[in-house]
Amino acid sequence: MSGDCHPALGIDHGDARIGIAATDPLGILAHPVETIDVSKGDPLERIAALVSQRAIKTLVIGLPLRLDGSEGSSAIKVRRFAKQLATRLPDLPLVFVDEAYTTMDAAEKLREAGRNAKRQKAVIDQAAAVEILNAWLCGA
Repeated sequence: MSGDCHPALGIDHGDARIGIAATDPLGILAHPVETIDVSKGDPLERIAALVSQRAIKTLVIGLPLRLDGSEGSSAIKVRRFAKQLATRLPDLPLVFVDEAYTTMDAAEKLREAGRNAKRQKAVIDQAAAVEILNAWLCGA
């Protein structure tokens, strides 16, 4: 568990889009924030702006592990992005959470809520970021 409750930002990194979720100011509940379109600007600057606006104290990034727990090319990309993020925001702790199944879980929850997942990729990215943040909050 995150222990001392404070605001955190959840990040679901992808090549085209980055899903963002945040906790409430007390660091208790996670909710979707936005999806950053990587082709439309510097995602590091947008994340830095969100960190400032929301007084974020921890960055939680989903790390795509293989079923056997090893890291593949996707995990290498996430680690590279995380390194850039750590350079841009050096005072914030950065935590990795195994994101296995978060996108599938998010899509399933949206389907259950009656939303067509295929037409709502940006919503799925945000929902996956919520799942990542929830995993960290619950200490999974």
